[in-house]
Amino acid sequence: MSKSLTFIQTNASNPKTWVVIGVTVAGIVILAETRKRRIKALREEHFGAFLDRFELLPFPPPPPPAAKQTLSGLTFSISDAFDIKDYITGFGSPQWKKTHEAAEKTAVVVTTLLRNGATCVAKTVMDEMGFGITGENKHYGTPINPLMPSNVPGGCSSGSAVSVAAELVDFALGIDTTGGVRVPASFCGILGFRPSQGTVSSVGVLPNSQSLETVGWFSRDASVLCQVGHALLNLSAVTHKRQRTLIFADDLFELSDIPKQKSVHVVRKAIENLSGYQAPKHMNVGQHVASNVPSLAEFCEKSGKPLDSASTLKALASVMLSIQRHEFKTNHEEWSQTCKSFLGPRFSNDVVTALKSRNENIKSLYRVKTEMRATIQSLLKEDGILVIPTVADSPPKLNTKNKNEFLDRNYALASIASMSGCCQVTIPLGKHGDSPVSVSFLAYYGGDKFLLDTILDVYASLQDQADIASSLAPVTDSNGMEASEVMKEKGNAAYKGKQWNKAVSCYTEAIKLNGANATYFCNRAAAYLELARFQQAEEDCTEAISIDKKNVKAYLRRGTARESLIRYKEAAADFRHALVLEPQNKTAKNAEKRLRKLMS
Repeated sequence: MSKSLTFIQTNASNPKTWVVIGVTVAGIVILAETRKRRIKALREEHFGAFLDRFELLPFPPPPPPAAKQTLSGLTFSISDAFDIKDYITGFGSPQWKKTHEAAEKTAVVVTTLLRNGATCVAKTVMDEMGFGITGENKHYGTPINPLMPSNVPGGCSSGSAVSVAAELVDFALGIDTTGGVRVPASFCGILGFRPSQGTVSSVGVLPNSQSLETVGWFSRDASVLCQVGHALLNLSAVTHKRQRTLIFADDLFELSDIPKQKSVHVVRKAIENLSGYQAPKHMNVGQHVASNVPSLAEFCEKSGKPLDSASTLKALASVMLSIQRHEFKTNHEEWSQTCKSFLGPRFSNDVVTALKSRNENIKSLYRVKTEMRATIQSLLKEDGILVIPTVADSPPKLNTKNKNEFLDRNYALASIASMSGCCQVTIPLGKHGDSPVSVSFLAYYGGDKFLLDTILDVYASLQDQADIASSLAPVTDSNGMEASEVMKEKGNAAYKGKQWNKAVSCYTEAIKLNGANATYFCNRAAAYLELARFQQAEEDCTEAISIDKKNVKAYLRRGTARESLIRYKEAAADFRHALVLEPQNKTAKNAEKRLRKLMS
């Protein structure tokens, strides 16, 4: 029996004994509460982003006439996957940290940044062992999203993103395997860059899945983002003027819950008055992947019907995750088996799933990856930029139980760059309600400087247009219809009432709200035809066709406009194109026959 218990039993009838016990218990409670508050205050001080605080000073600047250090005066943080000499790299896991020694060398990328004048101040929280895209860490706590404190910050590089968004550092390094930089950048409303796979040194960085992952970085400022990129990629400072063609992935924007007037429309307006940008194009990326990545077919569900875009990209994401698990198992199975009894029940579900994975078709997985890179290279060439939503959803609430649908939709978007190895940048575009809005630009593999130069060129215009879009109150009808659709319906009503000028005005307003909808241009062209404004009708139809090359009405109306302008040969070509798309279309047949007679 303990002395304390003996004392209590002996003096149980003495009132002073219970006073002493009460004071002692109260003291314990107060101490516990004080400790809890201290931890909370410390956590709030750095938004729960930091694990270790330190200061790695930059290298001394070189003597003249050598160039100045480009990152002089800037501070940065790094995820817990980067080695720092004399510190244990924890990989987001206390189990890993307890079973490994301190690093003997600092990661090459960190040394590069120090050599360029930056100061490293902290290691940050990350998803355990590099898995996940929510940023929740059950061991160290989840970093607080400065934009939405009750919602996840995104991961796996959650602490790095938060440290930038909370203005604790100027920029930060993270790891992007399946969206680890792109997703938290979007959720925290900052810039995030995933370079072409393998172009930034990974020496001194713990690997999760080496053929998918790459070192990425975050910034609040486009110029800082580019300066860091130039340092890490050893790029030339000279900017070459090049043509650029933006390609909007229409099918992927359908996956997003953000109105197009705050994403697609903002980007289109931003490049309108900038030199060097060709007319934007539109495409269905899912269909393009399905047609050009034949090895993906064996991973698609055998449904007996053509796969839609979402199903194709879901299959691509499944291959991505299978590669990740296979490579993680190859890298870390020995350690996991050695530490099995130590790991216990709290070990990450993702890690357990990876260790249990059995892939008989490894070669098929990598074949998909090879074909995917060739497909994206062929699509974008050296001047194309694919525009997609970075994420499909707003940041989920903290501790949300079932995230399967959220993960499926967002891994589908992340799989394009991860599986092709191309470079991608996340660009914040303000907010929709309380949720941050972002889009991503993707360039060809190796086109990192081209993409960084593009961001520097267009970023200010994008922010201006995002501010304008955020100031526009969304107009909805009783069914919650988007503002652009409301204006289109008003235009349709005016058209039916033969109020042609009013119809033109309504369709024009719809186009201002969403300039990526072919129907709005096509409908306005119909009203212009009624007003005998044939040139405007032709221009609208041409725009509609650039957005949707299968828009039969646009070909018919452009053909009518051109016929009225006595450009019979071009008109006939439009009607023939309509017949290719709809062989039984009577209007096209009659018009083509009529024009053949006129031209003969």
